[in-house]
Amino acid sequence: MTAQTNTDSSDLTQYGDSITAVEPGGVERVPESARHGTPLQLLWTWASPNLEFATIYVGIIAVLFFGLSLPMAVLAVTLGNATGAITHGVLSSWGPRAGVPQMILSRSAFGFRGNVLPAGLNAVMAGIGWFAVNSVSGALALSALTDLSAKVSLVIIVLAELVVGFFGHNLVHAFERVAFPLLVIVFTLGAISVFGQADLGAPGNGPGFGGFTLAFSAAFGYAAGWNPYASDYTRYLPTSTSRRKTALYAGGGNFVSCTLLMTVGAAAASAGTIGNDNPVGDLTGMMPGWIGNLVLLGIALGAVSANALNVYSAAVSFLAMGISLPLSLRRAIVALGFGAVGFVLAWNGLADAGHKYEAFLLVIAYWIAPWLGVVLTDRWLRRGAALDGIIEDPSYVNLAGPVAMLVAMVVSVWLFCNQEKYVGPLASASVGDLTPVVGFGLAVGFYAGLFQLLKPARPTSLP
Repeated sequence: MTAQTNTDSSDLTQYGDSITAVEPGGVERVPESARHGTPLQLLWTWASPNLEFATIYVGIIAVLFFGLSLPMAVLAVTLGNATGAITHGVLSSWGPRAGVPQMILSRSAFGFRGNVLPAGLNAVMAGIGWFAVNSVSGALALSALTDLSAKVSLVIIVLAELVVGFFGHNLVHAFERVAFPLLVIVFTLGAISVFGQADLGAPGNGPGFGGFTLAFSAAFGYAAGWNPYASDYTRYLPTSTSRRKTALYAGGGNFVSCTLLMTVGAAAASAGTIGNDNPVGDLTGMMPGWIGNLVLLGIALGAVSANALNVYSAAVSFLAMGISLPLSLRRAIVALGFGAVGFVLAWNGLADAGHKYEAFLLVIAYWIAPWLGVVLTDRWLRRGAALDGIIEDPSYVNLAGPVAMLVAMVVSVWLFCNQEKYVGPLASASVGDLTPVVGFGLAVGFYAGLFQLLKPARPTSLP
């Protein structure tokens, strides 16, 4: 262990469970003396960020863009969310034992340098892509609720997001706990108004199974979009924490919140009152004025809940690429940097809010599915062995991970992508977009074969 790591361990011990102190260090292992919390806190930590308009919009596009009937849309998003939530629970359960972020654990399957591929992708997608998407929806909601301009509202939303993300782990959990009951009440009232106007018998007008797979992939991309963050928020739990409870609360919070709000979106779209130009206004317009205003406030608060995690984990993923910064608050400083870049992108996107959201969700699934295939297969092949020695060793190499992920991504996108700007030779309107499913399967097969061929280091199992 280096002197820097020892210093950071001492700082983390002093950090404890304080929500007013800035989390020190970066991606170091959390010592047992600094561990705190219970699995129950994961329920609101993973439910609150999904109680926002971006989640609702996945259900809207399932009906509005993919042409599904309401029952089929609900079935598609439920299956997509369940898949992403199960993997989220599994990955979350690794945190207490390891004490390190998810993208540090990813080094086992990708090697120290090869891990730049998934960690870099996650840093960009979380700290820039998702940050911009959620900031725009929050800003437009705040602007509609007040007399503030969209740009002034964006500044307010981003500042709130950065404050929580800058202070770090403990404040993130505390903020999500406070936001949770407020968001539940607000969106429950909104849901009651929407369901009262839903058209349960409205027929779908899309490509049948093709639309179903698109909706499934979009929902999976949304729910699984949190997977690369999973152990970031469980690494402070005591080592003895129940894995089952950790997985249940993390995956359950993700699944229930995503499925309920996507169902609300699908129900709203089935009523035929949601358009492309102003879906936020169309949604709240279906509700009594005071409930609509509460929902606008909830959308703004939900955006902060989501982006506090996005900017925090983007910084963690950036540091997991092996980038060394001689700063005691390096994670906090990097979070501010990502927030600044995401703010610029959101500012430029205000005039075209929501455009290409469907494509963005599918692209998320295109890389996360192969990454999941690699890391889950690696864990299975190692039979739960302790990874301490290899994930902290800069000389550790495992080419099986990056090769399997890249090949799976390229082949699956090339053959099965079904987007507006590119349609693969094996994709069709009747099949939809099977890229994530194929990418996951290819990654599992390629990694299992390459692992046996290249035989990367196998650490000794824990007693």
